[in-house]
Amino acid sequence: MLSPGELTMVAPRKQKPPLHWSDLTVDERREKVVELGLPAFRADQISRQFFGRLSNDPASWTDIPAHLRPAVQSQLFPELLTSVKALDCDGGTTVKQVWKLFDGAMVESVLMRYTDRVTMCISSQAGCGMNCPFCATGQNGLTRNLSTAEIVEQILVGARALANGEIAGGVGRVNNIVFMGMGEPMANYKNVIGAIRRFTDDAPAGIGLSARGITLSTVGLVPRIYDLAKEKIPVTLAVSLHCPDDELRDTLVPINNRFKISEVLDACWNYVDVTGRRVSIEYALIKDINDQAWRAALLGKLLQGHLVHVNLIPLNPTPGSIWTASRPEDERAFVRILQEHGVAVTVRDTRGREIDGACGQLAASV
Repeated sequence: MLSPGELTMVAPRKQKPPLHWSDLTVDERREKVVELGLPAFRADQISRQFFGRLSNDPASWTDIPAHLRPAVQSQLFPELLTSVKALDCDGGTTVKQVWKLFDGAMVESVLMRYTDRVTMCISSQAGCGMNCPFCATGQNGLTRNLSTAEIVEQILVGARALANGEIAGGVGRVNNIVFMGMGEPMANYKNVIGAIRRFTDDAPAGIGLSARGITLSTVGLVPRIYDLAKEKIPVTLAVSLHCPDDELRDTLVPINNRFKISEVLDACWNYVDVTGRRVSIEYALIKDINDQAWRAALLGKLLQGHLVHVNLIPLNPTPGSIWTASRPEDERAFVRILQEHGVAVTVRDTRGREIDGACGQLAASV
């Protein structure tokens, strides 16, 4: 079993991200405002402004004494994300952003507006250390973990844009969050769980989103899947399996050399037992690599009878890559075979191909 240090897999860095309000628990926020000379109850007022009203300008917070607002701004609300590049498609309802962090590291987030919901895909690390060969982020390696606040701010930026009517379709709100951007969320476990609590805590502690609208993705860090079950936060667990046999997965998802498919699935079924939540199996269909009918049948046998859903993903190829999406007829056959085994399956609606939609592509271009 991996130790916490091995699971994190982060290269040493000279500086930590600046401390931000979103990094702090409710008790820590009260301590900080007292340090600034404010009574503890001001912490709730600040949180209502920041999380409830989505205001990120302390200078406008009239319930905070004017002479203390500059200190609140500088010490508790440092700038976390600087926009480097933004591209949109689908009539402005899909927006992909590249953000520069305080140390120059780059991350991405994507906002996708549908007729009935808004989903945001966010990053948990700058880069990724899992080294999956078909993933643009994996090809670039790992820079560092994101802080809790750096993760939360990606959602707040989108939430503010929606609240201000800046996204095509008018005023709206974020409904769903998926940790499927850059990085392996389970390798940054503490900060990711902190971000999820900010998302799900009721105001003024947090944003007040439903945990059931949050999907946490992992390539299969087994100890952390067991840890997640113990958190008792009913998020959707999504496991990037990508193939049903260890021989191929050892290559496609190198962490499989440490945690085999049977171990990953055992951890998934434990998550189902503890939380009652259905597990999503993510499967990127790659032409002539993992899309054979016999692999579909093997996957069906592994999953049948369990509370599980397969999300087939037509691969969004990266420039110069040997990997590409499966043929439509092979995709259809894969779906049919899974259904014959009684396994629920859908094919993901892929957005953003024309704006470097695959994870890590746009940041790499910048």
